[in-house]
Order: sequence, then structure tokens, then C-alpha cells
Amino acid sequence: MYDTTLRDGAQQEGLALSVHDKLQIAQQLDELGVGFIEGGWPGAIPRDTEFFARAAKELTLQRAVLAAFGSTRKPGGTAASDPQVRALLDSEAPVVTLVAKSDARHVTAALRTTLEENLAMVTDTVTFLTGEGRRVMLDAEHFFDGYLADPGYALRVVRTAVEAGAEVVVLCDTNGGMLPPQVGEIVAAVREATAAPLGIHCHNDTGCAVANSLAALAAGAMHVQGTLNGYGERTGNADLLTIVADLELKLGIPALPPGALREATRIAHTVSEITNVPPMNRAPYYGASAFAHKAGLHASAIRVDPDLYQHIDPQLVGNDMRMLVSDMAGRASIELKGRELGVDLGGDRDLLTRVTDRVKADEAGGYTYEAADASFELLLREYADGARPAFFDVESWRIIMESPAQGVRVSEATVKVHAGGRRIIATGEGNGPVNALDAALREALLPAYPELATLELVDFKVRILDAAHGTDAVTRVLIETSDGRRSWTTVGVGPNLVEASWEAMVDGLTYGLLKAGVARR
Repeated sequence: MYDTTLRDGAQQEGLALSVHDKLQIAQQLDELGVGFIEGGWPGAIPRDTEFFARAAKELTLQRAVLAAFGSTRKPGGTAASDPQVRALLDSEAPVVTLVAKSDARHVTAALRTTLEENLAMVTDTVTFLTGEGRRVMLDAEHFFDGYLADPGYALRVVRTAVEAGAEVVVLCDTNGGMLPPQVGEIVAAVREATAAPLGIHCHNDTGCAVANSLAALAAGAMHVQGTLNGYGERTGNADLLTIVADLELKLGIPALPPGALREATRIAHTVSEITNVPPMNRAPYYGASAFAHKAGLHASAIRVDPDLYQHIDPQLVGNDMRMLVSDMAGRASIELKGRELGVDLGGDRDLLTRVTDRVKADEAGGYTYEAADASFELLLREYADGARPAFFDVESWRIIMESPAQGVRVSEATVKVHAGGRRIIATGEGNGPVNALDAALREALLPAYPELATLELVDFKVRILDAAHGTDAVTRVLIETSDGRRSWTTVGVGPNLVEASWEAMVDGLTYGLLKAGVARR
């Protein structure tokens, strides 16, 4: 298992990794147990040169080996005098992965050299680097397109690399345009025609990167390259975690150290935080939605046996089953979700029916509980305990928005609440009505509930429902709040942005006080 997140994955649009980011990700990859971590292209990219220099001092890898990526020497020169090749040696990486042209058309049009000189470049560079004590792998760029156009020359590149000392030749679907039957047939043909140990490197332009990788492995490849979370240029690279899970859980082929796959979800999400790219919820195996069930029919079966609607036990990849509550929910969904949130409805059929009817009515009015577990837990407790959890009563609130001809626009909010046995009137200012309301409400409540000082609004999403109604359309707001250790989401719906935001904000603070163990009024 060869990971190229730090090099090929970093080419994804909108993804920019600092050297510190790359060092952190490399540590995660080592914990996962991949065999090789491709750190970048030293000599060509200053940040990658710095990465290898710092990695030698700061990284202590237990399982993985660092690989430096680079190209064969330039036409007409020698590997020993090529500064790019020298930079690969200077990186001190024990493995060097060379990219070489294997499509005859690219040799003549892109490199602007002869087919024989390209083979000489492969021989010279591989021989030089192995002579300097480096393990060398060769990425045969555009191999599949090249094989379809001129199979004889593509095979010559493979043979040349192995004869020069490359320990594996990686067949690259660089344009990502292949389909699994093509990949399987071509890898099998190369296996029959050469004795080369083969690898596979696929891009996802047809949506088949993982399937193409598995087809290559089934046809005889023994080395697979990919990236965490499927990062990569255009539509991305083969998702390494999905490949690993398919190999281990579906085909019974060990790909990582024993037990390492159980860290897949944690590591995928940790790397998402480092890259600042939101996790893909619908990713197979490790996505937040990978084992999320919404339909009531599914829930009824899952209550009997979770495996009836799940292809694996989520714990095998470190994930969890989740029940989503929506207008599709039945009593079984509500009961299972209640257990998940720690609210036991005790199989009370009448109570479950009333909650189910309430959820369906709310969702018809614009609410969505599948994305707002905190609001749903407050609703469940309202029915289970006979009253909604509350720590304060809101008497009223109002907003004044100043719009001066010049200067900064300011919103002012006034709230009147009852908390801690007192009636409190507080005012707050902000750069908008919601910010001002948040400031005023906190000003009012902090003396009674100092726990609120740790709560922070971390995300805010607005959706206009029934947009065809124009300015009188219903607004839905989702607010994510955090106490620094965990986060939760609440939902509010109203005829305007401010009312919907107020509802979600009050629920968010109420839920935070509930989880902090504060005594209810």
C-alpha cells in the first residue's frame, strides 16, 4: 500500500498543505500502517525539499518508508549530473519513485526526444540511483493510453526499468479514462509478456479509480497507489482506504497491519481537519453517512438485526451506525435514535406514535432533524419527561438595525429573560442581527450560567424553503455550537432569518447547559 496524498493528493483544487501539515499527515499515515509515504518532489518544489529536510529530524516512522518523487534525467544529459536527480539523493529518502513516459506519443510530443533516448533516460536514472543505494520504483506515466496506442513500446519501457533495477513498475492511468475490463485485460497482458513486479496508480475521471485498482490487483498487480479521502487533481485519485477495506473485508486479503483498519474513520477525519477540506459524508466505509439509515422500513429490520441492512459491521472500520430521523421515520427509527441519544422510550407504542407524528408534522413545516441531533434530543426529552429541558424563560426580544450613510453598520439587540430567579434585560451589539442577539442573550445569562462562556457558535447554515414564495418564504437555519470538546447542531424554522436563528440559538445554548450537567429550573 503506497500513499501519495502528500504529492498527488496535494494537487487537488483548493487544497494547500504547509510543511507542518504534511508532517502531521505523514504521522497519521504511519499510524494507519501503509508501506510507503510519498512525501513530494524535492528539488522541484521548495516546500517538498523542506519537508524531507524536516522529516529526517522530526518524523519517527514505525511502519512506513518515505519515498521521494521525481523524474528521469533530462534528454541528452546524464543522471549523475542532473540537478533534479541529485535533489532526490539529497532528500535522503530511502525510496525514489521516478516518473517516466511510457506513451510513445508523449515521448515525441512532450519530451521532444526519440523513443530510444527515453529508454536510455530510464536506464541511466534507475541504474544511477540504485547504485547510490536507493530503492527505485518507476511510475509508467500514461501507460494504459500508451499501451492502447503502441503496446510494443509501452512494454519496452516496463522491461527497461526492471532490467535497470527498478523493484516495481507502476502502471498509471494518468488521465483516469480507463474502465475495469480494460485495466484487467492490459495488466494481465503485461504480466504475461514481462516478469516485472507491477503496481497500479489510478485517477477517478470515470468514477472507477477504486474499481480499476481492484481489477489490476486481481489481474496480478502487487502494489497499489492511492490517496486518503480520494484527494487529487480533477476528480481525484483512487481512495486508498476504500481499496484497503475492499481487500480486507470483501476479499480476505491483508493490506494493513492487523487491527489497523479500525483506525480508518478516525484517520480520514483527522486528515480532513488538517487539510481543512470538509469530510465527504457519503464516502464508502468511513463517511459519516456510510452507515446512516433513514427509511422506517430499514429501521424496523435493524431493530431485529443490524446486519440485515448493513454490508459490514461499522466497527471494523472505526465507524458507527446512525439512525436519521425524518418524515420517512417510523416508530422503530424513533426508538433506535432515542437509544443512540440516551433517551429510552421504553417501547411505549403510544409515546412512539406521538413522537413520530410530531416529527412528520415538523418536517412538513420545514424542520430537518437528521442534521440536528441536539434539537431532536430536546424534542425526545420533552415527550419522555413531560417537559422540554429549560434553564431560562424568554419574555421578548427585539432588533434595531442602524444603516448610516457612512461608517460601519451596527445591529443592536435587546432581550428580556427570566433566569436564576430574576428578570433580566440585556443589550448586545453585533455586525448583524443574529450576532447581536447572541451577544445580548449571553450578557443576560452568563451571571446565572457561567458555563455558557465556553460555548461558541462554529457554523451557521441558512436555507430558504419554498423560494417561489419570494420574500414571504419560510427560512430554515442550522447552527453548530461547540464547548471545545464536542459540537452539536440545532435547527430553527421561521418566517424570516432572525426568528429561525433565534430558535436554533436558544436550543443550542439549552443543549449545552444540559450536557454540562446544569440543574434545570
